[in-house]
Amino acid sequence: MTPVTPEVRVPRLVGLMAMDARETAAACGLFLNAPDRPDFRRTPVDYVVRQYPPPGGEVPRDSVVYVWFDFGPGEGGGGAGVHEPRVPRPPGGGLRRELDEPGDPSTVASPV
Repeated sequence: MTPVTPEVRVPRLVGLMAMDARETAAACGLFLNAPDRPDFRRTPVDYVVRQYPPPGGEVPRDSVVYVWFDFGPGEGGGGAGVHEPRVPRPPGGGLRRELDEPGDPSTVASPV
């Protein structure tokens, strides 16, 4: 149990699911607000991607910590989706193109 003090340290909420973030904040004596989710109280499984104030800072007990579940413009939310299939397809071959086909396993290759 967290001792009752006028200041509390803000926990790291980024990476937690919404329900875990709510429980963690409540255990520290803080409230959460999610500006991008009006239905925040019913959001159980979305992950927190940023928070304010940042973790480690000290704030008065019963303060509000703001959390977001979507990346803002220019914060890396786009472009990380599925990129397959690629067109045009990369050339085939891979290791087959680099190595000779195996022959008899009992033969030893001579040094070049």
